[in-house]
Amino acid sequence: MSGGVYGGDEVGALVFDIGSYSFRAGFAGEDTPKAEIPTHVGVLDEIEASMDVDNATDAPQPDKRYFIDTVNLKVPRKGTEIVSFLKDGMIENWDIFEKVMDYAITKHIKTESHFHPVMMSEPSWNSKGKREKLTEIMFEKYNIPAFFLCKNSVLSAFANGRSTALILDSGATHTSAVPVYDGYVIQHGIVKSPLAGDFISMECKKLAEEMDIEVLPPYLIKEKEAVNESSPPKFKRKEVPEMTKSFHNYMVKDVLQDFAASVLQVSDTPYDQSTADSVPTVHYEFPNGSNLDFGSERFKACEGIFDPSIIKDVPGNTMLGVGHVVTTSVGMCDIDIRPSLYSSVIVCGGNTLLGGFTDRLNRDLSSKTPPSMRLKIISASSTAERRFSSWIGGSILASLGSFQQMWISKQEYDESGKSCVDRKCP
Repeated sequence: MSGGVYGGDEVGALVFDIGSYSFRAGFAGEDTPKAEIPTHVGVLDEIEASMDVDNATDAPQPDKRYFIDTVNLKVPRKGTEIVSFLKDGMIENWDIFEKVMDYAITKHIKTESHFHPVMMSEPSWNSKGKREKLTEIMFEKYNIPAFFLCKNSVLSAFANGRSTALILDSGATHTSAVPVYDGYVIQHGIVKSPLAGDFISMECKKLAEEMDIEVLPPYLIKEKEAVNESSPPKFKRKEVPEMTKSFHNYMVKDVLQDFAASVLQVSDTPYDQSTADSVPTVHYEFPNGSNLDFGSERFKACEGIFDPSIIKDVPGNTMLGVGHVVTTSVGMCDIDIRPSLYSSVIVCGGNTLLGGFTDRLNRDLSSKTPPSMRLKIISASSTAERRFSSWIGGSILASLGSFQQMWISKQEYDESGKSCVDRKCP
C-alpha cells in the first residue's frame, strides 16, 4: 500500500447499495448481490419485558431488540414496531443502520470487515454531513482499509455501459430523474416525485376497499378453503398477540405488493374505460382465500403515476407524472447536452417492473420531446438487473483495475479526516 494507493487486481471489495425498500450487499465482481435485506427493521422495547422478570443477576438489561431480515421481521411478536433507518433515501437512524450493516457482514458475507475495501452507494441528493458521518463510521467502527462513496445514479449508468445518461429510478418511496454527464451528476437537474411503489400499494388498498375485499396478511390466517368468486371466503383466524399498527400495516403492504406485481399493468395509452374492459381479466387469490378476477381495475390502479390528475383525495395536486419528471429534468440541463440525455434514458428500480411501464413511458416521452430529438429508452430485460442496477454498477466499478487509485485509503483518512470524502468522491 505504498503512496496511499490501494492497488492490486484481487481487491475483494465489498459493495453495499441502500435502496428505500432493501439493502443490498455482496462482493465486487459478482453479478448479483449476496444478500438483500429489507431496510425496515422490527424494534422491540425490552424495558417493559424485563421489568416483569425477577432478575437474579444485576447485569444491565438490553433496552431494545432488533429483528433484521425477512424471516425475523415477519414473526408476530407483541409490541414490535417496524421502522426504517432511511428518510427521503438518506440514512436517518444511524444505530439501526449499523445493526443492519453488522448483520449483513456477519450473517451473509461472513468475513471480517478490516480485510476488504468498501464501495457504497448514496442518493444523488445526499447531504455533506451524512457523507462525512458514513465515512467516519466505516473507518472508525469497521476499520476498513479503503472506502469509496458513489452516487447510485452514476452506478446505474455504469451498469448499463454509459457514462452520460438520464437515470429514471422508480423505487418504493419516490421516482427520481437524475442527469449524469461524463460520470458526474448534474445536481440542479435532479427532479423527484413521491409517486412510486408505495403509492401503488396505497392505490391497491383503495381498490380493495372499493371492491369490499378484506386484505388479511398471512400471519392472521391459520387455514383457508379456496372458494369461488360469489361465495365469501372461508378461513380460520390464528390466535396471535395484539400487534402494533406499524407491524400490521407492513404485513398488509407485503400482500398488496404481491398483488401489484401479479395483477397490475400499465396501459399503453392514457386510461380509457372501454378499452380496459375489453382486455382479458387476471385471476388472483388473496391470503384469506377470496378468489377474484380483475379487469379494468388492473390498469386504473397504476395510471396515477403517469397521469397524477386522476388521483382522488389530493387537493391542489402538483405531483409530477413519470414522463413529466424526465422532461422537467432534461429541461433544467444545458441545451447542448439534452440530445445525449434523451438518447439514453435508463429505466431502473423495482417499481419499473410493472407490466407495460417502459412502453407507456416511451409513448409519453415521444409526444413530449421535439421531433428532431432522438429518443432511446434503455431498460434491462432481467428483473435482477433492473432492481439491483446501482449495486451491479458498484460491483463493476470496484473491480476495475483502473479504479484502484481512486479509493480513499485508511492512511489518507488518518491524515486529513472525514472531509476527504468530499474531495475524493464527487
